Order: sequence, then C-alpha cells, then structure tokens
Amino acid sequence: MKYVVKLGGATLESPELLHQCAQAISELVKDGNSVAVVHGGGVQLTRTLKQLGKQSEFIAGLRVTDAETRDAALMVLGGRVNKFLVAALGAHGQSAVGLSGGDGLIFRARKKRTAPDLGFVGEIVASDPRWLEAIWQMKAVPVISSMALGFDGEYYNVNADEMAAACAAACKADALVFLTDVPGVRGADGEIMRWLSVDQIAGLTRDEVITGGMLPKLGACREALLQGVKRVRILPAEAAAVLPDLCSTRVVHGTEVLVA
Repeated sequence: MKYVVKLGGATLESPELLHQCAQAISELVKDGNSVAVVHGGGVQLTRTLKQLGKQSEFIAGLRVTDAETRDAALMVLGGRVNKFLVAALGAHGQSAVGLSGGDGLIFRARKKRTAPDLGFVGEIVASDPRWLEAIWQMKAVPVISSMALGFDGEYYNVNADEMAAACAAACKADALVFLTDVPGVRGADGEIMRWLSVDQIAGLTRDEVITGGMLPKLGACREALLQGVKRVRILPAEAAAVLPDLCSTRVVHGTEVLVA
C-alpha cells in the first residue's frame, strides 16, 4: 500500500514524538508499504523569523510570505527541518531522501490568488511522481518539504497540508495521514469528532467551529478524498504507533474524514 504521512512543525519540536513517528513510519516500510513524508515547519520558521526581526502574520491559517520570508522558509524547511527528519528515520535504520517540491520538478506551483495578497504563497497545479516511485524502488522514504517551484522560476511557500494532499493524489495513495499536535477535529460541543463528512466542513467553517490552521487542513482532506485518495485521517502524533495497523484495524484515535 501507499501512504502519505504529513508531519507538522509542532510535532517535530518534541524529540520523543519525532522518535515515535519515525519508528512507526519505519515499521510501515518494513511491512512492505511505500511511504512518503511531507512536512511543514511553521513553528521553526516563526522562531527563525523572530530572530531575524520579522513578525509573522497569518490569514485563514496561511502565512503571509514576502520575499525575505520565502527565502527563510527555503532555509528552514528545505534545510534544517528536512534533514532532521531524514536523520530521525535513519536512527531507526530507515533510509530516506530529503527533497523540496522543486527538486526533480516533482511539484509545480502557482501564486495563490487571495484577497488580501499573501505574497509568495503558492498552490500545487502539477505533479510528477516519478522521482517518488524511483525512491520507493530503493525501499527508501522521500521526505518532502512544502516548497515548490512556480512556472515563473520562483519558489513558493505551500501550505504543508495542501502539499500532502497533492502528493497523495499524485501517487494514488491508499491513505493520507496527518500526524498533528491536536487530538482531532472538535465539534460544536467541544468533543472530538471520530468521523467527519466533507459535506459537514462548510457548515462548521461558517459557524466558526473550525478556525485557524484547521481550515487548510480540512480543505486538504476534502481535496484528497475528491481526487481519489481512499482514506484520510487526522491523527494525534502521540498515537503514531497505530500507523502500521491503520488500514487493517479499527482506530479510535483522531478524526476520520469521509466523502459521505
């Protein structure tokens, strides 16, 4: 089976959680699965920008990205965060290849048209999964940072949840899993929703039950399912150990997003 696993920046801040996630991903590969990891690094990028004297601004969960912020994202996401993830997998004996979406032109982006303008924030418009397939042939894990090249030659900062959904759709993944620092999607009553239909997302957004970073995440879940990804789950990183059994047993952690 093919899995795409998205790791967020907050998860990567905890050595213990990173160890658990890397171990679970390694076990997935040992079980004969092909796994791609897509990662963000928002926490690390915000910290670096603060050190550079730049204030971070978000609109609807997306980072406003001027040229200087974009260059910092290339350095942080494509550099330190990416290579730490490769090292974490290597510590479990799992070979991994660190990439950005621009390497091999795996993903191509265009500027995201929004009001107000977000700067160098992109959305994926084309993909070529052949490099991923080549890495999988070597029993390795592609580790992809959420930066992609535009057809104008510029790098764009892509929301990592959206990148993960595009990756899962491009490689026809059996499962897309978002390993997060939250226990799942909370409903209006504050309780974790074990199942969430894509048809419910608009209403929850309108009623402001879903806000902030969960907005692009659920939008990515919806797009992945509509593009043929068979299973999408938002899973707390603390429960990463269930990854190898995700598609064969009943999982009680997190939120399963369904087409209907």
